[in-house]
Amino acid sequence: MRSTTARCANLLALLALAPALGIAQVDTTGASMSTRSRVWPEAQAHYIVQSRTAQAAGESVVRVGGRVGQQLAIINAVAADLNDAQAAELRLMTGVRLFNDRSLAPLGGPKGPPPPPPPPGGKLLQVLTDGTAVNAQPNKYETNYPILVGADEMQEAGITGKGVTIAVLDTGLWNASGQNFNPRILASIDVVNGGKGPVSGDPYGHGTHITSIAAGGAITKAGTSFGIAPNANLVIVRAFDGDGVGSYTDVIAGLNWIVANQQKYKIRVLNLSFGAPPESNYWDDPLNQAVMAAWNAGIVVVASAGNEGPGPMTIGVPGNVPYVITAGALTDNYTPYDPTDDRLASFSSTGPTYEGFVKPEVVAPGGHMVGSMWFQSYLANIDPGSMKPNESLFVMSGTSQAAAVTSGVVALMIQADPTLTPDAVKCRLLASASPAVTSSGTLAYSIFQQGAGLINAISAINSSATGCANQGLNVAADLAGTEHFGGPANQDANGNYYVMNMTASAWGAPVSGDGYTWSQGYTWSQGYTWSQGYTWSNGYTWTQGYTWTQGYTWTQGYTWSQGYTWSNELPWWGTTGAVNATTTPASIETWVPNQ
Repeated sequence: MRSTTARCANLLALLALAPALGIAQVDTTGASMSTRSRVWPEAQAHYIVQSRTAQAAGESVVRVGGRVGQQLAIINAVAADLNDAQAAELRLMTGVRLFNDRSLAPLGGPKGPPPPPPPPGGKLLQVLTDGTAVNAQPNKYETNYPILVGADEMQEAGITGKGVTIAVLDTGLWNASGQNFNPRILASIDVVNGGKGPVSGDPYGHGTHITSIAAGGAITKAGTSFGIAPNANLVIVRAFDGDGVGSYTDVIAGLNWIVANQQKYKIRVLNLSFGAPPESNYWDDPLNQAVMAAWNAGIVVVASAGNEGPGPMTIGVPGNVPYVITAGALTDNYTPYDPTDDRLASFSSTGPTYEGFVKPEVVAPGGHMVGSMWFQSYLANIDPGSMKPNESLFVMSGTSQAAAVTSGVVALMIQADPTLTPDAVKCRLLASASPAVTSSGTLAYSIFQQGAGLINAISAINSSATGCANQGLNVAADLAGTEHFGGPANQDANGNYYVMNMTASAWGAPVSGDGYTWSQGYTWSQGYTWSQGYTWSNGYTWTQGYTWTQGYTWTQGYTWSQGYTWSNELPWWGTTGAVNATTTPASIETWVPNQ
């Protein structure tokens, strides 16, 4: 028989579930600490509980005496606080899946509180990988990324993103940055810790930087618009706190809100500049499930590849979702008007994914990117040497910034042709990209490093390509759990990654052609030209997928070096089918030196 405490817990949990059950609205965040400690005396942990519907998931939590938190209908789940006994009971229930609420926190940057500001006249120097100081770079605050991707010419032609809404799920937005954001912000919501109010700022700084690159409205000294899509409308969703820390629950809640309000605010583009190491198949990750739901709803999702390069298989979540557009980063090498020495950024994460998909699909500017920043933000105080306080500008590198550029270009494409579906946008973006080539005309980087190459707004808008992205995939079936998919990448006995032929007559045989096989060599220290004249000899075979079967053996008999038995070898899943706690956090922005 359950104790009185457990019965009280059931009653309060039922009240918390009231919105999902159609009962009067209840604010579950308002319980006093004394009430919480009296009803839940045992140590609690945060979970995501999934079932056939969000209501069914909440009822299961109530049944074991747990506390229901945010509704995550986008993945048929709820957030829940459970003690060990309650979690164990849920694990035994048929049709219920249990995930630890994974923490998202900055990786790679300075730990602890921000350092004090430098003394008057002093500067903190951030060292580049080649040993020079970022402050010594004469072109540190010069920016040419709209020119590099052809956005300046499109803006002159009246293609500015007008009428297209970009949703940015990040750390918030500092709206006093001179970027003319205010009249274009259609809505904002702060979902951190279950909050429901509008976004009031950006104490961390990352979200403002990203938004200004994608859709900043200021004019540069060169007379061009600061952002790629300067007239695009914006929806701002804050899911990370002032230290850049969030959770799977908050991010999924943000995605839930975006999809629920898609039609109201005409959201067509979603920028996700954060990542985490994969710890399950892409379809089992609850955050990825929410991202796939957004794509299925007709939103073009752009994700950063990750800053864990240049090694292979370093693409993060949600960039490992096969449907979305995953962006890697290049740098102009501090010569903003000389494209001949541009190169792939050494930090840019590299494919393939664990399921064999080629990622990233494209690359975009991501080295020493200039964006808006509040001078009192966390990031500005961590790296004051990269801050230009009198103009509220901050220099930062990462695939986060590359994703922002890509999101802006997508907004331009949709303004030019509002009928484009997410798959059509992805196809045209790939078909119009320019890969980096050597002086002899061969690819300077493999497709696992650069995908189709550098995006180009002019070529993408003028493209008529069709049917060249996400072939053989079915996002609706993926979400329903009836089918999952693998990509064409494989690895041979010598450790080389290659693309398999996926035609019936030659299934599994390596595709011949430049850049389709990669020996893990890292050519990134010298510059190359991004050529619009390169002809892909095999089209876009790497964008295809096939129906996944658990017993599938790669054609050559080789398995991935990092293991393919996800349910036993990766830390997300335990032998009971429940999610184990993980010590590997996700990242809103893995800190990398400017380059």
